[in-house]
Amino acid sequence: MTVRVLVADDQEIVRTGLTIILNAQPGIEVVGGAGDGRHAVELARRLRPDVCLFDIRMPGMDGIEATRALAGPLVADPLAVVVITTFDLDDYVYAALRAGARGFLLKEAGPDLLSQAVHAAANGDALIAPSVTTRLLKAFADAGPASPSKQPIEALTDREEQVLLAVARGRTNKEIADELYITLSTVKSHVTSLMTKLGVRNRVEIAMWAYETNRTRGRG
Repeated sequence: MTVRVLVADDQEIVRTGLTIILNAQPGIEVVGGAGDGRHAVELARRLRPDVCLFDIRMPGMDGIEATRALAGPLVADPLAVVVITTFDLDDYVYAALRAGARGFLLKEAGPDLLSQAVHAAANGDALIAPSVTTRLLKAFADAGPASPSKQPIEALTDREEQVLLAVARGRTNKEIADELYITLSTVKSHVTSLMTKLGVRNRVEIAMWAYETNRTRGRG
């Protein structure tokens, strides 16, 4: 199955470069491009791509606002958005993920990581640049006391706690399976259970919940 991608970046040379790179990857096809957030949102709603690849800094409507319009908490049928930027700033990462992005990459990531992020987002998974994940983990683990309002609907099992921490560290399902010596299908079941218990929609939101409640504090 081919993953259909919409690319939005205000610099034509970057947009063209990303399009060439993605079209050269097996199983990926770029179906549209936009130079600003507003046009990107219009195109995305019309084309319904499998994945939207958005730059953060765009005129009119930026990538974060566009992400929120297509994948935010109030969107009934959200699209998968991966945010890509030259700016490695935690505020951008946090804002993008809170807006509903399923991935965050730097433009220097390279074709392989870019392809991985697109395929991950299309599969309902998530990929955040490893350096960003590690720094975010530390920043949110040091952010203060856990919020009492962010408790799970139902208590997490010990295994779910382990999977939660692995997701928060940016591990893929396969890496979690190998790490915990369980099957891939078992990992997927735990991730689904976590989404239900935490009242979130995807694994990025699972990770954000772990950061915000300091679940990661003192656990390596």
